[in-house]
Amino acid sequence: MKRLLIILLLSTVLPFAGMAQSYFEDGLSAQWHKSRRAELRKLMPPNTMAIFFNNPVKNRTNDVDFVYHPDTDFFYLTGFREPNATLVIFSEPRDFGDFRADEIIYVQNRDPRAEMWNGKRLGVEGAKELLGFEHAFLNTDFGQKPELKADDFDELFSFNLTNGIEESSSNRPLMKMIEDYKALSQYPAEMSEASMQAYELIKSTDLENSANVAQILGRIASRNPEVRNDQLISSFVEATSPEERLRLKESMPQQKVNISALAEAMTALREVKTPEEIELLAKAAKISAVGQIEVMKAAQIGMSEREIQGVHEFIYKRYGAEELGYPSIVGAGNNGCILHYIENDMQHVSERLLLMDLGAEWRGYTADVTRTIPISGEFNEEEKAIYELVFKSQEAGIALCKAGVQFAEIGAVTRQIINEGLAELGIIKPGQRHMYFPHGTSHHLGLDVHDRGGYGALKPGMVLTVEPGIYIPEGSDCDPKWWGIAVRIEDDIVVTDAEPINLSADAPRSVEAIEAMMKIPSVLENWVLPEIQ
Repeated sequence: MKRLLIILLLSTVLPFAGMAQSYFEDGLSAQWHKSRRAELRKLMPPNTMAIFFNNPVKNRTNDVDFVYHPDTDFFYLTGFREPNATLVIFSEPRDFGDFRADEIIYVQNRDPRAEMWNGKRLGVEGAKELLGFEHAFLNTDFGQKPELKADDFDELFSFNLTNGIEESSSNRPLMKMIEDYKALSQYPAEMSEASMQAYELIKSTDLENSANVAQILGRIASRNPEVRNDQLISSFVEATSPEERLRLKESMPQQKVNISALAEAMTALREVKTPEEIELLAKAAKISAVGQIEVMKAAQIGMSEREIQGVHEFIYKRYGAEELGYPSIVGAGNNGCILHYIENDMQHVSERLLLMDLGAEWRGYTADVTRTIPISGEFNEEEKAIYELVFKSQEAGIALCKAGVQFAEIGAVTRQIINEGLAELGIIKPGQRHMYFPHGTSHHLGLDVHDRGGYGALKPGMVLTVEPGIYIPEGSDCDPKWWGIAVRIEDDIVVTDAEPINLSADAPRSVEAIEAMMKIPSVLENWVLPEIQ
């Protein structure tokens, strides 16, 4: 009987094993997060309410959960990293009888039993004292304390809530809040995200732009059967006059939920980083660069991909980085031709080139740094030719990271250099289409490795990657001497009005610098572990 009670106890606490601490004492300040909420409020139309639900807990297997990671929009606005939390922001302060508020956060309760197993929770008082919220309530009070009514608002902003959440005791409070919000907002249960976006487009159109909106809707319908089969949307697309489209707009079912405006607002906020964010990104990049440097010193034939991965990640932890920004990629030889290769299971690396794409996460912000090195310590002729082509391409891309330059220009220039270089090497014919450079050159970087941001003109304070690459898998339609060569060089760049700033420049990039670094002895050479059979 005693053994059964122990098993039952463990079954109630182990699902919470993945929860993380909820506050960074050396991260962004409560005042910084508060300023972000104020900026969001400026982007909200009058008499609107925005609601954010933090990420659910995700199960890894059986009764073990993944390490908890908050929704990055939620973290951006609050600094809070616990599950089962909801943030409500009002476009202007509202009276709720005994208090007046323009924002409310709902959090899980303090629970000594749960905290004994999984660490301290902030609770209501912690949300007030550490996160700077004047109005914080338990998640069990959501919708009722204070009472929230859809009729009090012109619009309700949220993200798409049609995707299901993994049912578990860990997620029960979150699921209850979402269901309560759906009920009070009359959230359309049967409509897909694409259909809701289509309805919002119709709702926002006017006579002058109705033809353009109809064309956009036609493209959405071509990709989404549920939109194509919606009679009102189809009629709007097929209408022959602006007046007919206006009549259809007026016949639309009335609903206040808007699932696109919030994403647009958060993208506008997050695409340009503040100095505080850039400081955190710089530290993440420097830690990641040290990882690349130490592996350059330690790498040798016979190591495993996973061992090399472990050196990188040990260095991240040694500096106190809380997490990885994304699964580590360590690909030797032909494995480097797999763009998102995360198995890292080659036991004895003898293939010459080693592609390493890894990034430390520092106080929520992630780096994204890639280096490619010769495991022998020196590039051979073919490897050097490909590497220097990628390096030349990256240098040109980085030089373009200035305010006013179009995002697409970076990719166009890097791709042109690589295409011309591949033709000169005889790997392709001039003008030939190929898959040796199959990905984009740049993406935004921040709380997410592929962060929110627009893809028009660059603005000062944007942080983005520049990562051209060439991948020639075995069996490619070229001379076999090129087979198995994979090179990517990736750095994290701050856009300015003047010269770009390379946050990850500490990690050697040129052929000469890499080969010189690989000749330096590693502190790990004398670290010998006992053999285990």
